[in-house]
Amino acid sequence: MIEARGLVKVYGGKPQKYAVQDISFTVRPGKVTGFLGPNGAGKSTTMRMIMGLDDPTAGRVTVNGRPYAQHKAPLREVGALLDAKAVHTSRSAWHHLRAMAATHGIPQQRIHEVIELTGLGPVATKRVGGFSLGMGQRLGIAAALLGDPQTVILDEPVNGLDPEGVLWVRNLARSLAAEGRTVFLSSHLMSEMAQTADHLIVIGRGRIIADASIQEILDGQGRARTRVRTGGPEGAQLLGRVLAGPGVSIEAREGCLLEVSGVEPRAIAQAALEQQVLVCELTPLQASLEEAYLDLTRDEVEYHSGALAGRPDAPDDVAAPAAAGRQS
Repeated sequence: MIEARGLVKVYGGKPQKYAVQDISFTVRPGKVTGFLGPNGAGKSTTMRMIMGLDDPTAGRVTVNGRPYAQHKAPLREVGALLDAKAVHTSRSAWHHLRAMAATHGIPQQRIHEVIELTGLGPVATKRVGGFSLGMGQRLGIAAALLGDPQTVILDEPVNGLDPEGVLWVRNLARSLAAEGRTVFLSSHLMSEMAQTADHLIVIGRGRIIADASIQEILDGQGRARTRVRTGGPEGAQLLGRVLAGPGVSIEAREGCLLEVSGVEPRAIAQAALEQQVLVCELTPLQASLEEAYLDLTRDEVEYHSGALAGRPDAPDDVAAPAAAGRQS
């Protein structure tokens, strides 16, 4: 379990910069918890404080009941992938893992096990400096699992992996959680997070803006929509006129297809019946995790790309000429 209470991180300089502002959360065992947020939101800083790489300005964070630095055998308590490139490039994968294992008295049999588990067998004796990005990620995951830890922290674990590797990481995370371990991972791939995580913690500008199950976040963000397909364009036009009203949004997707928000599916069906409009499809739609995430973090993004300019939901300070020269 990971517990953060009143965690604050301030970097020096004038003015001082709050990387993390009084955040509290709990990452529980037995489920995969995703950690999301825009660039610069404080994700990496938070993970570094969990691992004892950065000291908090205020507050406290513990892993399995203790600060990371107080564990006598930390590799056996928590395994982490924060930077897959933090490896001596002249060493082989085998020797890198062997050096780590030696610090904790981990037997060589365990090295063989994690090499087999991560698919590194064919390259185990090759220099890490020649590894592809995906192989580097696999080595980082092998190192995180080396001590058979109760808590696993993975920062962008699917970065550089091919589709088979992405599926493998997804199944690995879920199997670790099924064993009762604490699994905490970050990713920018919303589709992957939707298939992997059970719970989400969303951070923006150093503050927690959501801490809930994926379903709760999906249910709480965006308006319910319904796809309506009629028997012909005339019926779609008629139904659209009947349903129109305050708080109702109707988008014509095709000649016979409408996307309606602000009206319950049952009310749509009743209106169609009263107007004798043939309805061939009536499908409730749920916002995707990507849509829910963008809605949650709309006001928390530090840099906006030019693609946002001109959109009706873009922040007021985003203009095409200014956005084009900003970082993204």
